[in-house]
Amino acid sequence: MKKLLQMLASLYLAGCSMVGARTSEEAPFTLLTESDDIQIRQYKDLLVAETIIEADYANSGSIGFNRLAGYIFGKNISQDKIAMTTPVFREQDSEKIAMTAPVLQEQTGTKWVMSFVMPSSYSLSTLPQPLNPLVTIKQIPGKKVAVLRYSGSLNEQVIAEKAKVLMTWLEQNHYQILSKARSAAFDPPWTIPSLRRNEVHVDVE
Repeated sequence: MKKLLQMLASLYLAGCSMVGARTSEEAPFTLLTESDDIQIRQYKDLLVAETIIEADYANSGSIGFNRLAGYIFGKNISQDKIAMTTPVFREQDSEKIAMTAPVLQEQTGTKWVMSFVMPSSYSLSTLPQPLNPLVTIKQIPGKKVAVLRYSGSLNEQVIAEKAKVLMTWLEQNHYQILSKARSAAFDPPWTIPSLRRNEVHVDVE
């Protein structure tokens, strides 16, 4: 059942075929400046469904996707089916938790945060609440974002390499960096790698 749900979710996200044609709504932005594969964009407020996964990168993808796909396929208080908006965001999240003495704090280890952007037709008050307590709804304030676009495989090593390229460019061009890098995916896993649209995002001043 989980595999079927993931397959349906990927089809729903793609809205298309294995060659990467896209029909899903994309989170709106204003293009401020562009240099080769790097853009500076201004995003409006975004409404997202988010989940935190305690797993490595490879496993966090399917776990997070299943949770969020369940939400948009009807596992919500209204049993509504919600259209998918691209991209799907994923980033690392590490936090510290208090422990019983004599250990005061301990690193929890790597966690991954995955977010589905919700359609612009919804607001925080009209979007149905998730039934799964591991899925939360958040409003992300509008912000300026530096973006590096690329095609090919989407994996942890490539994301790190592209993030380094983007960070270096931002430093050389005197941008103030406000966040760590996060990945943004626009296509399902079976899309031909050369036709995939992948991005790395970093918030800037």
